[in-house]
Amino acid sequence: MTDKRITQHPILKVPKRKQVTFTWNGKTLTGFEGEMIASALLANDIHIFGHHPKDNSPQGMFCANGQCSQCLVVANGLPVKACMTPLKDGVALQSVEGLPRLPEDDDVPLLKEPPLREVETLIIGGGPAGLSAAIELGRLGVDTLLIDDKSKLGGKLLLQTHKFFGSVEDSHAGTRGFEIAQILERELSRLDSVEVWLNTTAAGVFSDHIVGVVKGHTYRKIKPEKLLVATGARERALSFPGNTLPGVYGAGAFQTLVNRDLVKSSERVLIVGGGNVGLIAGYHAIQAGIHVVALIEAMPQVGGYMVHANKLKRLGVPIYTSHTVVAADGEEHVESVTIAELDKDWNVLPETYKTFAVDTVLMAVGLIEVNEFYSKAKEWGMDVFSAGDAQEIAEASAAMFTGKIEGLRIAKSLGLYNREIPQEWREKEAILKAKPGPTIQKETPKEEHGVFPVFHCHQEVPCNPCATVCPEGAIRTEGDRITGLPYIVDVDLCKGCMNCVFVCPGLAVTLVDYRKDPAYAVVTIPYEIGRERVEIGQKVPVTDLDGGILGYYTVEKVVSNEKKYPGTLLVQVKIEKPLAKKAVGIWVQEERIDPSLIYEKALPPDEAIICRCERVTAGEIRSTIRAGIRDINQLKALTRAGMGACGSKTCRPMIWRLFEEEGIDLAEVTDRIDRPLFVEVPLGVLAGMRNRDEE
Repeated sequence: MTDKRITQHPILKVPKRKQVTFTWNGKTLTGFEGEMIASALLANDIHIFGHHPKDNSPQGMFCANGQCSQCLVVANGLPVKACMTPLKDGVALQSVEGLPRLPEDDDVPLLKEPPLREVETLIIGGGPAGLSAAIELGRLGVDTLLIDDKSKLGGKLLLQTHKFFGSVEDSHAGTRGFEIAQILERELSRLDSVEVWLNTTAAGVFSDHIVGVVKGHTYRKIKPEKLLVATGARERALSFPGNTLPGVYGAGAFQTLVNRDLVKSSERVLIVGGGNVGLIAGYHAIQAGIHVVALIEAMPQVGGYMVHANKLKRLGVPIYTSHTVVAADGEEHVESVTIAELDKDWNVLPETYKTFAVDTVLMAVGLIEVNEFYSKAKEWGMDVFSAGDAQEIAEASAAMFTGKIEGLRIAKSLGLYNREIPQEWREKEAILKAKPGPTIQKETPKEEHGVFPVFHCHQEVPCNPCATVCPEGAIRTEGDRITGLPYIVDVDLCKGCMNCVFVCPGLAVTLVDYRKDPAYAVVTIPYEIGRERVEIGQKVPVTDLDGGILGYYTVEKVVSNEKKYPGTLLVQVKIEKPLAKKAVGIWVQEERIDPSLIYEKALPPDEAIICRCERVTAGEIRSTIRAGIRDINQLKALTRAGMGACGSKTCRPMIWRLFEEEGIDLAEVTDRIDRPLFVEVPLGVLAGMRNRDEE
């Protein structure tokens, strides 16, 4: 098997881990103790975890977050989710072919009453919102229990290698996501009134105000006075033929593999979705040594920050707006993907088909609040709060503020905080949740003497670390607003310290130095890809803002500051004066991968799978809707859509969308009834069964 480990990364340190052996369908392989089984398999270039009993379709990983149940494997005779189950030495793994069969067990289990824990506040979710809330509650001495289903705190922060926007003071702007997780965890560890349970999954909320959780292999009951739901978001799926092939990943799953588990899951990837999630995932892919053949967006413009889009263009990624995915093709794994242009009425233009040879389609088409715990707790009359994406989809910096605010609201409701919640927190929360502003054309400084920064950001977003770190006070933002575009007050104030170039989250600041040569300027360009591409003496393709190559220039010097700005290199090149201020980035993907195949088939949209668990197609659901069904419970009974292990987490939004596409007024549609448990739990765990060797 091919080892797909990432052994060098421009930002992340490769940790030392204990190597273990395991078997896959009888063949001995190696992995790392404690990594998720799915990651160990993918690191061994195994992408197919089994075949579905209904149609023998290949099954692999999609969400890597325990939501979709598509990654089922058999471990020592028991079916488990590969993305949520740690690898152990000697474990015997088998692919799931048909329905998994449970092993015979003649041992009499020991039954135990689940222990009950009473607590003032229970927080479900240890991401940026949950951590921030726990810190506020801990500072006030509130008896708090925080649970998270992962082995580390931080949530999606752990997957983010890029520097965050916002302000340095309030949201750690200029600091990378995984580093922010470490900062918050350190703050929390100093607070005695907060207890943390990791590897603990919330399973359900019940009418007696009990929250059922599974900690390790033990079912426990928690009765909180206050409940905070900070469970984040799950990714939207998209309906197209081939959408469940192994190699079609959610963006979060892809980032989990390359940034958390350091597994190079792909060689060539096409990204669907131009919001910040898709744009950032493309950047992460290139950092991991994966070729991004293109990014497509259905809207006429990308929805994420323009600096993120421009960063991809400068690295050599083509961006196709007003395009959608038509189909993914392959026998057992993605082998190609076809895209097409959309007209103004969102209709596919068949004459615009383009087919790319890729092994991965990365889906970044939006997020959905994981709010079922909140909704059920409200239904049962609990005193419940929500924060982060569970409250409203927004950036992680906004989630930190919602967590702080909700933490104080909870303390206030307990009578432990008597002041008003700071109004500036609410104002900053609103700013951080706001959509990016329009593109603004602005002039660069006309001066050609001395040394000074050039700002290549042309869209108002909440970000001001360049102004914060300037020791000379030479940089301001327009109107002194956090969303104001930066400018230099006086070029003569700049001393060329390069702090602003180092700290910029969008890599949108360069430094031009005219002091040494009358015909050339030394341009300092931020760079966060492999060091081997920018060694001194090499010629590198330098690009303008939109990714156009200005020319090939020799690297004069590479500057780093690992203590203050780890991971960011500043590459200095000597460029002709007329081009110096236009130089922004270094083109990395010099090999452009153009469409190499022609897609000649008629569009088969009804073949798309809507319900992954039960393999129910769009055509089957459309037929039921056209027959007059307006009740999703009835639709479930007729088609089995939503009846599978994931509890309709991925198919439900797509079913609603099919009703919309069929012209049905959604007010006429009856939603399905949620099952009492939101996560699969073995019956033995619920019954308190314990193996004798675990006593």
